[in-house]
Amino acid sequence: MKKKLQTAFSPRQYMLSGDFEIYYYSDRHSYNVKSHVHDYYEFYFFLEGDVSIHIHGEEHALSAGDMLLIPPGVPHFAKVHSLDVPYRRFVFWISRTYCRALSGISPDYTYLMRLADETEWYLFHYDLLAFKAVQAKVFRLIEEIHSERFGKAVQISVCVNDLILHLNRTVYEEQHTKMPCEEQGLYPNLLRYIEEHIEEDLSLERLSREFYVSKYHIAHIFKANLGLSVHQFILKKRIRMCRDAICSRTGIGEACFMYGFQDYSSFFRAFKKEFGMSPKEYQEFYTKKE
Repeated sequence: MKKKLQTAFSPRQYMLSGDFEIYYYSDRHSYNVKSHVHDYYEFYFFLEGDVSIHIHGEEHALSAGDMLLIPPGVPHFAKVHSLDVPYRRFVFWISRTYCRALSGISPDYTYLMRLADETEWYLFHYDLLAFKAVQAKVFRLIEEIHSERFGKAVQISVCVNDLILHLNRTVYEEQHTKMPCEEQGLYPNLLRYIEEHIEEDLSLERLSREFYVSKYHIAHIFKANLGLSVHQFILKKRIRMCRDAICSRTGIGEACFMYGFQDYSSFFRAFKKEFGMSPKEYQEFYTKKE
């Protein structure tokens, strides 16, 4: 696939250009790049390989069609598990200065950057057809960079801005075109799932994986319906279930771990904040009334 447009891999993790750089890598070598941060935005498009990406210490297995957007200052690295198939990807670096200039033209250019910065949602997935459209725009840009045609600099600028806007548009539309009936179905299903798995890890990452929607979208649904974050809702749910359990004479420590608290001190603080007294004081007060 467009072999002549490939770039020999370099472990360099800084930009030479003040605006943007783009590379097409395909190799069968594991370069063991260590965890690092950038002072620019990195778009990473995964094409092929047995690879996972580590971001903020969390590992994500990658599949063809995945796109990552890593903001400045976020530690990350890729881990190659096998070299049986080539490791192919596009890497697109964009400086903060260039992003600010685009945002001055229209904030639509930097929707994805703000999303990643504000929500820590870095991984997006394209289906086969949508990803082919992205690839076509990437190759058009790389081909223009390698050309010597009249108007090259202008055309490169047009291609870069077109690619960035296309990425922002596709993610925005995926997150904002849900039909009302779909929204109405997702919200009660989320509530039901949380209640049925209240003793387990219920991070936004897990809910996102289970329901195939972004963390940002789930957070938006809870804020719109309850005025609470997902974390606040789950915490309140757990506290009330613990309260009901200890009022039924379940041991306080047993109730704490039964409903998903990982340690007693965090449970104690949350309970006292919610009800104005410690779990033991609440249990004693309640049983005196019987």
